[in-house]
Amino acid sequence: MTYWAINAVFLVLVATEAGAALLLAWSRRRASRASSPGRPLAERVRAAALATVVLLVMTAVFDNVMIGVGLVGYDEARISGVKIGIAPLEDFAYAVAALVLLPSVWSLLGGRRPPREPTRVHPRDRAGVEASTTAAVAPGATREEEAR
Repeated sequence: MTYWAINAVFLVLVATEAGAALLLAWSRRRASRASSPGRPLAERVRAAALATVVLLVMTAVFDNVMIGVGLVGYDEARISGVKIGIAPLEDFAYAVAALVLLPSVWSLLGGRRPPREPTRVHPRDRAGVEASTTAAVAPGATREEEAR
């Protein structure tokens, strides 16, 4: 089995997850199109491109170092032969999978939520709120801890 065959399993799973995230994002955007414009597409593309470049450069540097010092080795019969430095191209599939999978999972889990409005407490109610928060004592607390 080649490294590309192993990568294919992970990349298919990542592509499935990304497809689900895109479908969900499309349906959410379609449902809330009038109420919230969202971030401009150009801004999101620039952010994704920057993350891609940074992660792939870091992968190239650290993979070459790890292979160069003998920490990791590859069977020459199982790689494609295409290399970036001394790192086989197959090794970059994990970085690409992370670039696709992490935003997909973020999107499926709800993504960025708008901040909640702070709860306002009327000054006359503050004393009651402070008393109720200090009244709670952990089970099994000593008398000195209860007194605090």
